[in-house]
Amino acid sequence: YYSNYPREFYDQYAQSQEKSVVNKMQQKYWKTKQTLIKVTGKKEDEHVVASDADLDAKLELFHSIQRTCMELLKAIELYQKRICFLSQEENELGKFLRSQGSQDKTRAGKMMQATGKALCFSSQQRLALRTPLSRLYQEVETFRYRAISDTWLTVNRMEQYRTEYRGALLWMKDVSQELDPDLYKQMEKFRKVQAQVRLAKLNFDKLKTDVCQKVDLLGASRCNLLSHVLTTYQTTLLHFWEKTSHTMAAIHESFKGYQPYEFTMLK
Repeated sequence: YYSNYPREFYDQYAQSQEKSVVNKMQQKYWKTKQTLIKVTGKKEDEHVVASDADLDAKLELFHSIQRTCMELLKAIELYQKRICFLSQEENELGKFLRSQGSQDKTRAGKMMQATGKALCFSSQQRLALRTPLSRLYQEVETFRYRAISDTWLTVNRMEQYRTEYRGALLWMKDVSQELDPDLYKQMEKFRKVQAQVRLAKLNFDKLKTDVCQKVDLLGASRCNLLSHVLTTYQTTLLHFWEKTSHTMAAIHESFKGYQPYEFTMLK
């Protein structure tokens, strides 16, 4: 009895290892099949899909945040270039009016000089907008690299577990279709697959909760970030308009009552 024990133990161990390998291969097969279903866009069980409706809504929000942050970065970059270009053109026009006005001794020459000075002043003040815009760009970029990337990693892990869970459901559905309750081996196989489904669902549900919480936090964080940084931009923009409008208004007042030339066409 004692001499045969190690042999029996080895046989049981080898058999369990063989079953384990087969089980893993079958599990991988159904996971791959589920992946193909997802990639090819084939219709899945409507009840299984409906059970993830809340999660899919959160994923839509996440992808929207991801996409709009990239679009915002591109818009800020383009806006910065156009501010520089507009400032340069405005300054060139101001310099031109000043030079031409200095050569004209009439009241029109004085008006050109005053307007030219105002435009040069406006072009310099306009560049102040670049500072809050640069900060906005840096904050959004940091948000994208850290917060969005971290959430994206969690989403990827969740999708892997979702594929594994749905693959296990396909496996259990396949086994149940050929199930004969009177056959012990088939019942044992069904229970093993059922246990696999439970474990896969447990892992998936945990990451599902993590994703939903992270996306909610991501949305709130972005809202807080934008409201904080854009306040600085709005204040700078307001100061720019206050300064330039004050200068333009002063020029307008100084030339009030000036009668322009009137031309009459002789036929």
